[in-house]
Amino acid sequence: MENVGALTEVSLFILLSLYEPRHGYAVMQFIEQQTDGRLRLGAGSLYGALNNLADKGWIEPLGEADRRRREYRITLIGKKVVQGEIRRLHQLTAFAEEIVGEQT
Repeated sequence: MENVGALTEVSLFILLSLYEPRHGYAVMQFIEQQTDGRLRLGAGSLYGALNNLADKGWIEPLGEADRRRREYRITLIGKKVVQGEIRRLHQLTAFAEEIVGEQT
């Protein structure tokens, strides 16, 4: 799989939320809960992001439910993207800690 670059925080949280199938409102609730309210998505932003992630093949809609209650889930490609982002964040954190540790 090619390097997709850094994910936005919102994209990462959406992907994480979809390890269990969820509809849009449940995704918004998940993100708000997991960030203690720091991130709050409006419907327009969320559905734009969901469409973008689906176009990339990282998530997929389930069934033929009406658009307002459609559930989504992460795909295998999406899971690989999340794993790559976790590795990237670990490397970034280790590098930052190394530099900060040198300063003390």
